[in-house]
Amino acid sequence: MTALLEIKDLRAEISGKQILNGYDLVVNAGEIHAIMGPNGSGKSTLSYVLSGRPGYEITGGQALLNGADLSEMTVDERAAAGLFLAFQYPLEVPGVPTMTFLRAALNSQRKKRGEEELSSPELLKRIREAAKVLGMDPEMLRRAVNVGFSGGEKKRAETLQMMLLEPKLCILDETDSGLDIDALKVVASGVNQMRSKDRGMIVITHYQRLLDYITPDVVHVQSAGRIVRTGGKELALELEATGYAQYQSEAA
Repeated sequence: MTALLEIKDLRAEISGKQILNGYDLVVNAGEIHAIMGPNGSGKSTLSYVLSGRPGYEITGGQALLNGADLSEMTVDERAAAGLFLAFQYPLEVPGVPTMTFLRAALNSQRKKRGEEELSSPELLKRIREAAKVLGMDPEMLRRAVNVGFSGGEKKRAETLQMMLLEPKLCILDETDSGLDIDALKVVASGVNQMRSKDRGMIVITHYQRLLDYITPDVVHVQSAGRIVRTGGKELALELEATGYAQYQSEAA
């Protein structure tokens, strides 16, 4: 198998406080990894460090995407290299129509990779096809990015971005947060359509219910800034029954 993401003894801090403490993880192409753990265990911090969010500083170890050191890449370089982060709480962008945003995001990445920009007809075709899969009202594409969107609409819009950008590594940070069961099924369907032998995914979640619809190949338990146990999909069911208390004591 081809290692898509390799994290080796990664340590990271924010505002002088260390959050990741010797983090190790390998995600091969074609795999979906679920990361579960209690609040404060550093799950979102991992996603921010990998994506290059300002203020999150790597103090040791490394994270490699297709062999390239992420710490040496700018945020836009990471995106062009194929890293995508779906936020727990997608941001609103007043004044920028969703269609305009999608065109700029897709073509800027293509330009960064030395590819030709898509023509307007081709871009529109791709957007409409993806929106149909997600059951999105075309009118949403004319509205400002996430402004006035419900929680489900925001997650649909973000999944639409992911489907258009076709990243190599998708990181879903608590995508199930704020979704009712119908919206969860639609978003999960879009994610599942992106499963590919050439793509890896990290699904960060507190709860088993998301994994009823996005079946992981590997499940990790994270506590105190590192992975403390790894298993198959049955581990998520065990966590649902027993909780995280034993792992918090192990990591202490």
